[in-house]
Amino acid sequence: MFDKGSFVVCGSKGVCTVEDIARMSIPGVDGKRDYYVLKPVYNFATTVYIPVDAGKESMRGVLSATEAKKLIRGMESIAPIDIVNDKMLEQEYRGCMRTNMCEEWVRILKTTYQRKVKRQEMGRKVTAVDAKYCKIAEDSLFGELAIALGISKDQVPEYIEKEMKKQKRSEKSKK
Repeated sequence: MFDKGSFVVCGSKGVCTVEDIARMSIPGVDGKRDYYVLKPVYNFATTVYIPVDAGKESMRGVLSATEAKKLIRGMESIAPIDIVNDKMLEQEYRGCMRTNMCEEWVRILKTTYQRKVKRQEMGRKVTAVDAKYCKIAEDSLFGELAIALGISKDQVPEYIEKEMKKQKRSEKSKK
């Protein structure tokens, strides 16, 4: 169970704050059931209601700073998605997003970046599907890492780049 004030990751809503745990008095809603009242951190206009007893399936706690740093250190070893059929790729993107796992978001980002580079080399534009899922994965990953690391969402790409360069220098000095 999550406490009031906790940060959680809730599906497509991204990082949310648990504003309250309450019973709902709305017609058609079980008034005896407790709900998490969630406020998305990056979309203030929305409120999300998740039954407490269903919360484990649809949300999880935000990574700790240690877990976030470990994820960033391991990004190099996370493999991109290996599907060339565009229709199958979109299904895979959707599946990765549904897992609500940072490693899967990294896979999407690596895949869309590699595809973007290839397409640009051929003089073609990025596909709408790649652009869409790249944006969704970036928002999800960068939003969570920002909260975990105590930095702004805009600072996350630079932070990742800096940490990866540091890691490469460290690996070179060990050789």
